[in-house]
Amino acid sequence: MEEKKGCFGILDNVFPISDNGLREVPAECFQCPDRISCLKTAVSTEEGIKMREGVLDRAAKDGVIGRLQRWSRKKELHRLLKQQEKKKKYGKNNLPKL
Repeated sequence: MEEKKGCFGILDNVFPISDNGLREVPAECFQCPDRISCLKTAVSTEEGIKMREGVLDRAAKDGVIGRLQRWSRKKELHRLLKQQEKKKKYGKNNLPKL
């Protein structure tokens, strides 16, 4: 198995906030063969889920369909956050049975 770089999956390293206030992938990440899995891992972390929730909060709030879609996505993100918290508390393989 290949060794991952130290920056692998760390949101603030692989998707930092630029000077203009937006998140951007650094140029050096484009050369990395692990960039896709790295970015997916970064946005799956607790910080990444919170970042995605913030994006939803800033999204346009037009119409009933838009509200339902945002509500559904926020509910999914909240569920993912709870899973992350359980993994931290119980470890990856020791999650309590529901």
